[in-house]
Amino acid sequence: MGENLVIVESPAKAKTIEKFLGKDYSVKSSFGHIRDLSEKKLGIDTDNGYKPEYLISDNKKKVVSELKSLVKKADKVWLASDEDREGEAIAWHLKEVLELEEARTRRIVFHEITKDAILEAIKNPRDLDMNLVMAQQARRVLDRLVGFELSPVLWKKVKPRLSAGRVQSVAVRLIVDREREIRSFNSKSQFRIEAEFNPEGTKPTVKVTAALDEKFDTEERAENILKKCIGADFAIVSVEEKESKRTPPPPFTTSTLQQEASRKLGFSLNQTMKAAQNLYEAGFITYMRTDSTNLSKLAIGSAKQVITDLFGKEYSRPRQYATMTKGAQEAHEAIRPTYISNQEVDAGAAEKRLYTLIWKRCVASQMADADIIKTEIAIGTDRIKEQFIARADRVVFDGFLKLYTESSDEENSENSGEIRLPELKTGQAMYPLIIKATERFTQKPPRYTEASLVKKLEEMGIGRPSTYAPTISTILQRGYVIKESRPGQVREYRELRLESEKITRHSLKENWGAEKNKLFPEDIGILVNDFLIENFSSVIDYGFTAKVEEEFDSIAAGKLSWNKVIDKFYKPFHTIVETTLQQSRPAAMERVLGNDPKSGKIVSVRMGRFGPLAQIGGSDDPDKRFVSLAKGQLIETITLEEVLRLFELPRNIGEYKGSEVTAAIGRFGPYIRHAGNFVSLGKEDDPRTIELGRAIELIDAHQKKEADKVLLAFPEKGISVLNGRYGPYIKRGKENFRIPKGRDPKALTIEEITTIIEKGGKTKK
Repeated sequence: MGENLVIVESPAKAKTIEKFLGKDYSVKSSFGHIRDLSEKKLGIDTDNGYKPEYLISDNKKKVVSELKSLVKKADKVWLASDEDREGEAIAWHLKEVLELEEARTRRIVFHEITKDAILEAIKNPRDLDMNLVMAQQARRVLDRLVGFELSPVLWKKVKPRLSAGRVQSVAVRLIVDREREIRSFNSKSQFRIEAEFNPEGTKPTVKVTAALDEKFDTEERAENILKKCIGADFAIVSVEEKESKRTPPPPFTTSTLQQEASRKLGFSLNQTMKAAQNLYEAGFITYMRTDSTNLSKLAIGSAKQVITDLFGKEYSRPRQYATMTKGAQEAHEAIRPTYISNQEVDAGAAEKRLYTLIWKRCVASQMADADIIKTEIAIGTDRIKEQFIARADRVVFDGFLKLYTESSDEENSENSGEIRLPELKTGQAMYPLIIKATERFTQKPPRYTEASLVKKLEEMGIGRPSTYAPTISTILQRGYVIKESRPGQVREYRELRLESEKITRHSLKENWGAEKNKLFPEDIGILVNDFLIENFSSVIDYGFTAKVEEEFDSIAAGKLSWNKVIDKFYKPFHTIVETTLQQSRPAAMERVLGNDPKSGKIVSVRMGRFGPLAQIGGSDDPDKRFVSLAKGQLIETITLEEVLRLFELPRNIGEYKGSEVTAAIGRFGPYIRHAGNFVSLGKEDDPRTIELGRAIELIDAHQKKEADKVLLAFPEKGISVLNGRYGPYIKRGKENFRIPKGRDPKALTIEEITTIIEKGGKTKK
């Protein structure tokens, strides 16, 4: 190897950097953190300044051994992990574990993996920033203390195998609070009166849509307005035009990239961060964890050239954005392409789409404002005091809109494009084609998407760029929250129409309340949330959690001592933990809904060992019956009627091939059971209504699918060779065994299979 050893945290990053450095440099990866707190014990000495007890992970021992051997041969060691708290901590752990000498160790940082950036970093090494290291250590220690001490409380008082965390519990609380806000919301009916006018009289080729600037809370009031409009003469009362400018949004930060990729590309937070990481490590974009909207002078100059070449110099307007995020971290750049002249990159499908989004946003941020004429036309009659208002935006100069339009979290955004109005003037007659009063309902607060939850957490100063994706992943994995789409419901609404001097009434239907990729709390999430609020209100208090983030920022700036911050939190927290364990009652979630009309027995819902369930009969009833709640049903909101419907299952559908066919709902959703086999039902089939013919179709399809998996079968030995999700494998009873590489699974003999089993190549569970 060369005389210089460069250590980075990922193999992809190592591969890219190696291209830029000469033969005197060898670039190796640590594969992330090489050591961490113990997984089996607390790993923090609470009596000795909260000193962490770090251990080298078992899966990193080989990496550490290889790096130690390379360090011995190197004249200089360059620590080139990312320039944020996590990256600084990785560099420090490497220095400690590899026992690097100060004299031959260099720390280098860069915001992008380009040749110029790497060579510039080599020319300007710096010391390890121990303030950043301690800020990362403070977060790690505090989160370990909270998780390690809170989890046993939840096991004892709520349910085994649960966990809690400082930021994740706050995220769950936001979702639960929003769900209760939605549940307590009372939708109100209002009538909105709209009209279509024609300014030409006899030739209705032009239509101007306008609405009254007031809504009416009763059908009678709306009808009264329509009656007054019969035979009325309408004219334009005023035409107002205002010039306005629309400024482009700033280039992406981590959270705005996550939000926009969710809205525009339909990416989850994890998908976005994985694609961004790949783009960064390949050298295509700058560092993807940042809360800065700053661009370098070089990037601004490059964007100016690209805009001038593509659109003309009138479209260019260089600008720098101020970072507004509360507690913004290290002075990174915004997320931008490393070479703005590259409109496309050679990468995976997801990476290409994300790169295009990043490129457009960055370039648009350096483009001219859009010039817009906002027109407002008031149309009135002496019959009513209210006026019909028509509004439209006319783009005079498109500026940045030529390239990019920012999307919105608003579910019913009316910004569907430019609305053009004909040339109209004050006093001009307007002829109504139709005037209608349509019943509309006030909208409940929207449930969070991953993107809107990130936006809310950022606004509250909770979490930082590196924490959003893992936080939301954790609450989904724990089962506290579920992300899914749910169909809407059909509801009736009323409409009155005034057409040809006659009012008619209509009853119409609409689909409303459909949810797409929204976050819903599960019963266990609600139960844990309520228990934590009752006993640990300070830990999941919004203001407290934001204050802790500010203190981490102060540690990173060298203004606070990390262990003093921990001590201030831990001592009162530990006291609450001990008190709760001794005094608080176990958390319960149970509701009595009424009585079963058939048996007269009590009907209740509660949290069971395997999740929420419904029960007919009291606890001491030997004949009590149970059934799991269906997906989307909550203990807090389920009704007696809904529970009684659950007890209609399991349902005998009929017989097939000499075996009974039954339909039911289990822990994993609705299913059909036949001859000891379970066949899952999709959204299109309801276990309460499915008929035998359809059930047989599903059973046959399932049997064919299972048969296609079997490559070889030795029933007398209880052994088979199956084609699984990750390739062929051997199955004996409940045990699975790997097939050695290069062996044809279909050509194996029973003797060869027995030898493989005896050698014990079991697959991991």
